Amino acid sequence: MDMIIKLAMMVIFFGLMVGIGLYCQRHSNSVDGFVLGGRSVGAWFTAFAYGTSYFSAVILVGYSGQFGWRFGISSTWIGLGNAIIGSYLAWAILGRRTRVMTQHLKSKTMPDFFEKRYNSRALGVGAALIVFVFLIPYAASLYNGLSRLFAMAFNIDYSLCILLMAILTAIYVVAGGYMATVINDFIQGIIMLGGIVIIIVAALSQFGGVSQALEALAEVSDPTVSTAPGIFTSFFGPDPFNLAAVVILTSLGTWSLPQMTQKFYAIKNEAAIVKGTVISTLFAVIVAGGCYFLGGFGRLLSGQVDVASQGYDVIIPTMFQHFSPVLMGLVVVLVLAASMSTLSSLVLTASSTLILDLIEKRKCAKISENRQILMMRGLIVVFILISAVIAIVQYKYNFAFIAQLMGLSWGAMAGAFLGPYLYGLYDKRTSAAAVWFSYIFGVGVMLLNMFLQSSFPAWLQSPINCGAFVMLVSLIATPLISRLSKAPDRDYVEGIFSCYGRQVTVTVTDSIGNQGEVAH
Repeated sequence: MDMIIKLAMMVIFFGLMVGIGLYCQRHSNSVDGFVLGGRSVGAWFTAFAYGTSYFSAVILVGYSGQFGWRFGISSTWIGLGNAIIGSYLAWAILGRRTRVMTQHLKSKTMPDFFEKRYNSRALGVGAALIVFVFLIPYAASLYNGLSRLFAMAFNIDYSLCILLMAILTAIYVVAGGYMATVINDFIQGIIMLGGIVIIIVAALSQFGGVSQALEALAEVSDPTVSTAPGIFTSFFGPDPFNLAAVVILTSLGTWSLPQMTQKFYAIKNEAAIVKGTVISTLFAVIVAGGCYFLGGFGRLLSGQVDVASQGYDVIIPTMFQHFSPVLMGLVVVLVLAASMSTLSSLVLTASSTLILDLIEKRKCAKISENRQILMMRGLIVVFILISAVIAIVQYKYNFAFIAQLMGLSWGAMAGAFLGPYLYGLYDKRTSAAAVWFSYIFGVGVMLLNMFLQSSFPAWLQSPINCGAFVMLVSLIATPLISRLSKAPDRDYVEGIFSCYGRQVTVTVTDSIGNQGEVAH
């Protein structure tokens, strides 16, 4: 009976996801519709798509377990940073300007934006290669946390877990494109919001409730971390420096990740941006704040888990092992929703980038829209297959923890794109030379960290700290190098930035309804 309950919940969830994908086929008969939903997606759908692309099994199983163990209850700051910096400020600073300029340039992807913004085909190709290569390890990390919960709930082989998730995600993304993704994201987001609250209450009740759990956590000590009493319940925890690095990587990094910023390309209008900012922020407070708050109690499981031999990724699943069948089914559906929503966003971003920015633009004759969509659908399948194979290899040979895979991906892409993207929206003086520096430095340092980690200073050996470092360098170096290098063509840049001063009823910086602007 227990197994029947869990299986029934899974069948209903999968049936709904696939059904929506098939329903949305009518919205995916053009490239703009398949990739951006016709730039007509409302506030709720966009905000939930942003949030569900942001938070996945990497957060619930990987990051919350690892950083909750390391920092205690202060790991909640990571979730709050995700809400304030990664959601609220991202929408407030980037949302409107991204929507206006990308519509003006008719850009569908981040590499296409870089090419047209900086008048450089080579920059577009470079960005496309970075996106496609570094989205793969992030996608691979999504399967891993899910597999541990599947094995616990259903006692089935890990490889089968991966294949099931990969096949079903591929079906609804291939069929319905962006609209299927955002509608499913909305449903998955509702599951995440309700599920995380229920799971936190259920998990902490095992320790006697929040108050008793905090009292027990205050008694936990680890001389290898700190000798201060109650360190795991202190305001900033035992390691404020590394805590800050995690906040920077996971919060500021979203400002330039292509699967995140693409949500701003597709939003409908100004009112949707204002409303979406509030919705997205509240979503992050509940989901991210809740996950890290729960992870902060991981040390209470010291007698049940052996982090040294099993890794951090077993901590959160261990909290759930005594749940009832209904609660365990909810946990699996919750993590499935988080993982599939993020995976669908990643594969759609990667496939559209490869087709629109590498293959289509290199051909002398334009590829028809129908063929572009067909090729994108094929690449979605290929991308999911590659990431699934990497996930299986990573699990069997313990290649890296979930957090390290995500850190490599986020660090490389955000380190390469953060400065060029942010200043590209605001600063007319930003030069192609500065963009090239950011690309090379961000990717180069992260790859060196991966292969020559022991050669780095101790504080930079972690890919998470290294990712935060290259992002900050990109922010500082991009305007400095721009001032020292050759200025971009003034007339070209003025033509691009004219989109912000164009008059309709009011300036389009205050209203971004479809204006039908022509690219310069």
